[in-house]
Amino acid sequence: MTATPHIPQPPSTAVPVTPAASATPVTPSAPGPAAAPDPTGGALHEPVITWFDEHARDLPWRRPEAGPWGVMVSEFMLQQTPVNRVLPVYEQWVARWPRPADLAKEPPGEAVRAWGRLGYPRRALRLHGAAVAITERHGGDVPTDHAQLLALPGIGEYTAAAVASFAYGQRHAVLDTNVRRVLARAVTGVQYPPNATTAAERRLARALLPDDERTASRWAAASMELGALVCTAKNETCHRCPIAAQCAWRLAGKPAHDGPARRGQTYAGTDRQVRGKLLAVLREAVAPVPQAVLDRVWDEPVQRARALDGLVSDGLVEPLPGGLYRLPLT
Repeated sequence: MTATPHIPQPPSTAVPVTPAASATPVTPSAPGPAAAPDPTGGALHEPVITWFDEHARDLPWRRPEAGPWGVMVSEFMLQQTPVNRVLPVYEQWVARWPRPADLAKEPPGEAVRAWGRLGYPRRALRLHGAAVAITERHGGDVPTDHAQLLALPGIGEYTAAAVASFAYGQRHAVLDTNVRRVLARAVTGVQYPPNATTAAERRLARALLPDDERTASRWAAASMELGALVCTAKNETCHRCPIAAQCAWRLAGKPAHDGPARRGQTYAGTDRQVRGKLLAVLREAVAPVPQAVLDRVWDEPVQRARALDGLVSDGLVEPLPGGLYRLPLT
C-alpha cells in the first residue's frame, strides 16, 4: 500500500514541523566510492529523523488529539489512496464517529455510505468490523498490544505494526511501499523493491530498527515520509534527500530496475467502475432501490449484473425481496 506515516508531533526540543512544500533542499555531499551500508542503520537514523522533524507534513492523524482511533482510521483510508483524497473523508468520519463504539452502533451500510468515493469500499466494512471488535473485546479502546491488534478484523501485518508504532510509540518494522523503496535504494542499491514484500525485506527492516522505542517509531514515520515526498517512485529528488551521499543506488549510478514493469491501474470500463456507479446510487438513496433504477447505471447488462453480484457477495449490498437493493444493515 501506499500510505503516510502517523506519529505524534516531535517534542518541544525538535524543529517545528512545516509543510513539505516549503521544505529547504538538502545538498548532498559529493559522491565518493560506494561504501558498504551500515547494517545497523546508525548512519541513516539521525539524518532521516532530523529531516522529518523539519519537513513532515502537518496531517490531522499526526496530531495528539487524533489518538489511536484516528491513527487506525487513517491507516485504513490511506491504503492505495492518496492523502488529498483521504483528508476530507477522514475529517467527516472522525467528527461523526470519534470513538470505535460510535461507529459500532451504526449499521455497516452507514460506514459504506460515509466512505464515499475513496474506492475499495470493503475497507469500510473491515473498519466497521474492527470497531465492533474493539468495542466488544477491549472496552472501546484500540488495544496497545500488537498481537491483539493483529487479531482484529481487517488488520494485517502492516496495519498492526503501523498502529502500534504511530499511535503507541512501539518498536516495530513498518513496511509500506514507500519504506520498502527507501530501503531498496539506500541499502540494497536497487531502484525498486520486489512487487510483494519478501522475508529478506522484513529481516533487513528489523535489522535497521533503532533499539530505543521512541527512536524506532520516529524512524518508521520518517522513512515512510521520505519515500512519500523525496524518494518517490518516479522523478525522485535526490538533491533534497538527507542520505543521498550514502545511498547505495545513487552511488552505483542509479542502475535501472530490471524487474517487471510497473503499470498504472486502469479504471474506465472496468467492473470496478461499474461497482462504483452502483454504490453511488445506493449511497444517495434513503430507501431500498429497485433493480430498474440500477439498470440505468450501466448499459451493458452482463457486466452490470456481474458487478452487482460481486457487491452482494462482498457484503457491500443487501438484496431484498421484490428486486430491491440497499446498503447492509447487519
